[in-house]
Amino acid sequence: MAMTVVTHPETSSTAARAARWGPWIRAAIGVAILAAIVAAVGAEPFVRGLTAVSPAAIGAAVVLAAAATAAAAWRWRILAGRMGLRLGWVESIGAYYRSQFLNTVLPGGVVGDVHRAVVHGRSVDQVAQAARAVAAERTAGQAVQLVLAVGVLAAIGFSAYSPAMTVLLVSVVLAVVALAIAAANRRARSALRREWAILRGAFATPGAVLGVVAASTVVVVAHVATFLVACAAVGIEAPAERIGAAAVVAVLASSIPLSIGGWGPREGAAAWAFGAVGLGAAAGLTAATAYGVLAMIALAPGAAVVAVSLVRRRRRAQEAVS
Repeated sequence: MAMTVVTHPETSSTAARAARWGPWIRAAIGVAILAAIVAAVGAEPFVRGLTAVSPAAIGAAVVLAAAATAAAAWRWRILAGRMGLRLGWVESIGAYYRSQFLNTVLPGGVVGDVHRAVVHGRSVDQVAQAARAVAAERTAGQAVQLVLAVGVLAAIGFSAYSPAMTVLLVSVVLAVVALAIAAANRRARSALRREWAILRGAFATPGAVLGVVAASTVVVVAHVATFLVACAAVGIEAPAERIGAAAVVAVLASSIPLSIGGWGPREGAAAWAFGAVGLGAAAGLTAATAYGVLAMIALAPGAAVVAVSLVRRRRRAQEAVS
C-alpha cells in the first residue's frame, strides 16, 4: 500500500526561507564579530597578520592542507562505503578540496559541504544517503576534535588554562541544548530516531570507528600545525604549551558555522584564548589573521576543481544543445 505524505504549504515555505537566508544570517554574525573586534582593538593586528605571510609559511600550509584534505576524504570514503555508496579516491579528494574552497568564499561556512553531498548523491542516485554520509563525517570530525582538545588541555593542565576550557564546555553545553530542543518536538524526535537508526550502521564496526578517529586526528593535527606556522610567521615566541592551548581553541572555533569563510568566531576565540594564556589579544588576532590567509591560499586547488567542473558542465550543455 502506498503512503501519501502531506506537506503543509506554510511548513514548506518556512523551510525554504530558512534555507535561503540561513547562510546569510550566519555570515552576518561573523561580520558583526569581526566589526566588534576591529572597533575594540583596531585594524593593526589584522594588517600585521596579512603582511607576515611568507613563501615558506605558504609552502608549509599547502603541504599540511593536502594532508588534512586527504585524511578528511578518507574519513568520508569510510562512512560513504559503510552506507553503500560508491566513492573513489580521486573523486573524494577533488570534491573535498572543492567543498573547503567554497566554504571559505561563500557565506555560512557549510555551503561547500551541501554542494559536495548533492553532487555525490546525484552521481550515485542517492542524494539523501549521500547527505547523511557528509553530515556523519563532519559530525564525527567535530566530535574527535572536541575530545582531542579536551585531552590536550588536560595534559597541559586544566587549572592553568581554565578560560580555554570554558570555550570547550560552552561548545558542549550548546550541543546538548540543541539536542534537547530537538528532542522536545515530536516530529524532530521521530526524525532523530530514524536518522540515528540509519547512521548507527556506519559506525557499527571497530575498524570503521578506528579509521574515522585516525583520519580525524590527522585533520586536527594538520590544522593546529598550520596555526602554529602562522604563529611563527608573525613572530610569536612563547612556551609551546601556551601557544598550543590557544591554538587548539582557535582552531576549534574555526568550525563554528557562524562566519564568512571561517572569519569571525576564529578571530574572537584567538584573541580571547591568547589573552587568557598571557600572550595578548592582539597577538591572537594577528596569528588568526595569518592562519586565515594561509588556509585560503592552501585551498587554491579547490578553485581549480571548481573551474574544471564549470568547464565540463558548459561542455555537456553545449553537446546537449548540438
